[in-house]
Amino acid sequence: MTYHLPEAKMPAPCIVNTGTIVNKLDMQRLLNDLGHVRYAYTREGTLQSEGEGDVMEVFANPQRSTLVANHALYLNVHSFDLLELKESPEKETYFDLVQEGSCLRLIPLSTPMEERRERSLNSSAIEVVMEQLLCAKWDAEFDDDNCDLF
Repeated sequence: MTYHLPEAKMPAPCIVNTGTIVNKLDMQRLLNDLGHVRYAYTREGTLQSEGEGDVMEVFANPQRSTLVANHALYLNVHSFDLLELKESPEKETYFDLVQEGSCLRLIPLSTPMEERRERSLNSSAIEVVMEQLLCAKWDAEFDDDNCDLF
């Protein structure tokens, strides 16, 4: 005799400012918004390294490493068992990426809105420079074409 238990549908967690995240996609989504951070790497409670850097890439690949070097962070969510979302006494959010006795703490030095605004400004500046280069090239080509007429 087989019994079928009704499938209980549990709602997805709602985490606000503090909590533990184990889902790799959720970890990746949270980390993708980071820009400039202060980091501290501890092993067995002993500080190994600290500094500041920019989060350059966040990815999920069990064959690749998390790399922190030259003020750049390349974060692989598969390098960590979980992400603990915490708040400082000043109510600032920070991220602890935890794996077997080691922790990479990331303290954001910018907000996602600031990062988006900066990316937008950088994109706008690049567009202006490209437009100026194209106009200068067209002017030079026009001048060359007019010189050929004489």
